[in-house]
Amino acid sequence: MSPGRVLFMAFFEARIFLRTRETLLWTFVMPIVFFFFIGTVTGGFGSPTGGGGPVPLLVKIEPGAGDLAGELVTRLEAVNFAVTRADTVAADVTFRRTLTLPAGFSDSVRAANPVMLTLDRTQRGLDTEVDELRIRRASWGLLADVVALEENATPITPERLAAFRAEPPVVAVDVTRAGRIVEVPVGFRQAVPGTMVMFTLLVMLTSGAVLLVVERRQGLLRRLASAPVSRSGVVAAKWGARMIVGAIQIGFAMIVGTLLFRMDWGPHLGALLVVLAAYAGFCGALALVVGSLARSEGQAVAGGVITANVLAALGGCWWPIEVTPKWMQDLSLFLPTGLTMDALHSLVHFGSPPLTVLPHVAVLAGGALVLGLVAGRVFRFQ
Repeated sequence: MSPGRVLFMAFFEARIFLRTRETLLWTFVMPIVFFFFIGTVTGGFGSPTGGGGPVPLLVKIEPGAGDLAGELVTRLEAVNFAVTRADTVAADVTFRRTLTLPAGFSDSVRAANPVMLTLDRTQRGLDTEVDELRIRRASWGLLADVVALEENATPITPERLAAFRAEPPVVAVDVTRAGRIVEVPVGFRQAVPGTMVMFTLLVMLTSGAVLLVVERRQGLLRRLASAPVSRSGVVAAKWGARMIVGAIQIGFAMIVGTLLFRMDWGPHLGALLVVLAAYAGFCGALALVVGSLARSEGQAVAGGVITANVLAALGGCWWPIEVTPKWMQDLSLFLPTGLTMDALHSLVHFGSPPLTVLPHVAVLAGGALVLGLVAGRVFRFQ
C-alpha cells in the first residue's frame, strides 16, 4: 500500500476524530480549565519563592518590642524576605506570611531570655519549613552578634550591631555547588506540561480506542477489509490519525500555555518537540491496542480513564515528582508519563542539553514500535 493512501486515510479519520463533541471538549476546553485550576492551586507549592524573587513578609512589631526589632527586619531582608511593616499598610491588606515580634523583644534578647516569634500563614505548603529556616537564620544571626558584642563588653545598640555586621568575618566559608541545584517546577510551570501529557494520553485511550470499537461494531472495518488495502496499511493509517490528533492537541496546549499562562518552553524547542512526538506516537499505538482488545465502548472508556489517571499520578503530571518518595520517583522513570515529564522538565526547567533526553526519546519511540507491532497482531476487522 502506497504511503499516499496511508496518509489520505489517516487525515480522513483524523477529521472524523475531531468531529465528536467529546474529543473537542477534552482536547480544546478541559485542558485550559485544568491549566488554570491546577496552576493556581499549586502556585508556590514546594517553591521557596513561589516563582522567584524575594518572598513577601508582613512584620507586626508590638508596642514595646524595642530598638532591636528594626535590626531583625534588616536581617530578614538579607535572607530574601520582602518585608512590609504592618504600620505602613491598611488593616484590610492580607499577606500569606505574617511575623509578629512581641513586646519586650529587645529586652529579652539583651538578657538572653527566651522570646517567641510567631509566624502565621494563610496556608501551609512545602515552603513552610523554608520560611521558618530563614527566620531562624536571621534571628540566630542577631543573637550570635549580641553574644559576641557582650563578650567584648560592647553596648548592644542597633548602630553597633550594624557596624559589627559590616565587619569582615573572622571565618569565611567557601561554598561551591556539587552538581546542578534547581528549583522544583510549580504552578503553571508544572500544571501546563503535566496537564498536556495527561490529556494527550487520556484522549488517545478514550476517544482513540472508542472510535475503533465503534467502527468495528458498525461494520465499517469489515467493509474496509474488502477494499484493496493491506492490513498493515490500515493499522498504519489508524496510528497516523491518532498521531495527527495528538500533534494538534500538543500544539494547542503549547500555544495556550504560552499565550494565557506565560509558559516558557526553554531554549531547546526542537528537542522538546521530538520528545512530544515520540510520546504522541506511544499514546497512539497504545490506543490501537486498547481499541483492538476492548469488546465494548464501555470497556474502552473505563480502561482508558483508569489507565490514564494512574499513569498521570505516578508519572508526575499532577504534582512535581520531586516531592514524592524516592520509590515513586524511581518508578516514574519506567512509565511513559514519567519519562516524558522528566524529559520536559530537564529541557525546560533544569537547563539540560538536548542529548540528555536521547534515552527518553529512544525508550518512547521503541515502546511505540513494540506497541505498533502488537497492534498489528491483535487488530480485528470484526
